[in-house]
Amino acid sequence: MADDYLVRIGKLIRDARQHRGWTQTQLAEALSTSQSAVNRIERGNQNISLEMIARIGEALDSEIVSLGYAGPMHLRVVGGRRLSGAIDVKTSKNACVALLCASLLNKGRTVLRRVARIEEVYRLLEVLGSIGVRTRWINDGVDLEIVPPAELEMASIDAEAARRTRSIIMFLGPLLHRMDSFKLPYAGGCDLGTRTIEPHMIALRRFGLDIAATEGLYHAQVDRSVTLDRPIVLTERGDTVTENALLAAARHEGVTVIRNASSNYMVQDLCFFLEALGVRVEGIGTTTLTVHGVPTIDVDVDYSPSEDPVEAMSLLAAAVVTASELTVRRVPIEFLEIELAVLEEMGLDHDRTPEYVADNGRTRLVDLTVRPSKLEAPIDKIHPMPFPGLNIDNVPFFAAIAAVAQGQTLIHDWVYDNRAIYLTDLNRLGGRLQLLDPHRVLVEGPTRWRAAEMMCPPALRPAVVVLLAMMAAEGTSVLRNVYVINRGYEDLAERLNSIGAQIEIFRDI
Repeated sequence: MADDYLVRIGKLIRDARQHRGWTQTQLAEALSTSQSAVNRIERGNQNISLEMIARIGEALDSEIVSLGYAGPMHLRVVGGRRLSGAIDVKTSKNACVALLCASLLNKGRTVLRRVARIEEVYRLLEVLGSIGVRTRWINDGVDLEIVPPAELEMASIDAEAARRTRSIIMFLGPLLHRMDSFKLPYAGGCDLGTRTIEPHMIALRRFGLDIAATEGLYHAQVDRSVTLDRPIVLTERGDTVTENALLAAARHEGVTVIRNASSNYMVQDLCFFLEALGVRVEGIGTTTLTVHGVPTIDVDVDYSPSEDPVEAMSLLAAAVVTASELTVRRVPIEFLEIELAVLEEMGLDHDRTPEYVADNGRTRLVDLTVRPSKLEAPIDKIHPMPFPGLNIDNVPFFAAIAAVAQGQTLIHDWVYDNRAIYLTDLNRLGGRLQLLDPHRVLVEGPTRWRAAEMMCPPALRPAVVVLLAMMAAEGTSVLRNVYVINRGYEDLAERLNSIGAQIEIFRDI
C-alpha cells in the first residue's frame, strides 16, 4: 500500500515538473539534491517526507503536490461579461500529437517549435519516455526536443498513459519499421462511442502488419515479405487513418500511393514534416497522396507546426456567444473558410486582414475581428464533411452559436455516436435543444442563458461549448472535472481571462 502511494505521489511530481517545463536536473537544483534522487522519487522508488513534498510543491508552484493528492480540476465562471482585445491561436493539438508519433521515424534529433502544452501531449511524452525516448522542453519551455534511443524499450511502455490517449494508435505506422513484433495498449481518449480501428488495420496490413487484440493489448506482428503491388485505398477518409498510412509509407522503400486520403490541416502538417525528414510527398491538400519512402531517416530536423483551426473556431464562438468584439490572430483561414461562409449567411459582422504565412512556411493565416451581430438561423442544416467541408470538430460550436441566433437550426453530427447527446447539456444553462436521435439535435434560439453547476461532458469539444455558454450566462456557474478540456487546450481559462472572462480554477481538497 505504501509503495502504491509513493508511485502515485511520484507521478504527481513528474506531471507538475513537466507542466512547469523543468527537467529533473532543474528540479534537483531547486531542491539542492541530485537528479538521480529526483528520478527515484518520480518512479516511486524512494521514501519521501511531508517536508520534502512541501518543498517540491513550493518549487513547482503546485498545490497538488503539496497536498499529495491529484484531485480533479474545476472551473468557477462568472458569466455575462463582454470579451475584448486580441488573442493568438496556439499551435495545432492534432498536428503536435501526430508529429510526436512521427518523431519515432527519425534516428536523429527532432525539435518541434511552440508545441501545445496540453494533457494529450503530456501523455504521449510519458509514453515516449517510458520506451527510452529522451524529451525535454527547451527555450524557456516553448519548444520540444526529442532524441530517440538506438533501440526502443517496448516492454517498459507506460500502459496507463497510453490508454488515456487515442493518439497511441499512430505508433503503429512508425513501429512496424523498427521491430518485427511489439505490443501496444488499447487506445483511449474522448468518450465518443465506438470508434473502430479497422480502417487503420486495412491500410497497415498492406505493409505486412497484422494485429491481434487480446487482454487490453494490440499484439503486432510484421511480415517483411509482403510487398505493395497497388495503391492503398482507405475505407475511411479519416485524419488519423491517413496519418498512420503516411507514417508507414515514409520508411517503406519505393513509391506508395494512398487514395481517399484526408487532406485536413493535421495531415498537411505531417506531410510538411515528412518532407523536412527527406520524404517526398506529392498531392498535399488532395485526396491522393504519393509518398516516395526512404528506408532510413537519420537527420536533425527543426519544424514549426501551424496554428489550430479548431481552437480558432472556439475563440470565434466565444466572441459570438458573449456578444463581444474580439480579434483572433493567426487564424489558419484555409481550414475555416466554410465555417466563416456559414456564419456570414447567418449575419456575422467580421473582417479579416490580408493573408500571411505561418512559421511552417506553407499554411495561410489571417487575423479575424468579430463584432456583436444579430444572427439568424441558417436555412440549411449544419453538418460536417471531410476537408474542405465544415470541420467535424467545429460542429459542436455551432450548437452554442445557433442558440444565440433567431430561429431553429438542425445540427447533424453523423460521425460520432454520442456527441449530439452531450450538446443537450446546454439545456442545463437555459438552452432549448431537442435531441432527435443520437446524431441530430434541433437548436431553438435566441437563448437567455442562466448559470448552473454541472459535470464536464466527457468529450472535448462539447465540454468547451458548455464553458462558452457559462461565460455568456449571468451569474456564477461551476464546471466540474475539466481534465478533458486540458487534453486539447493550453491554459484556456487563463487565456480567456486575458480578454475579459472571469474564470477561476479550483480543486477539491
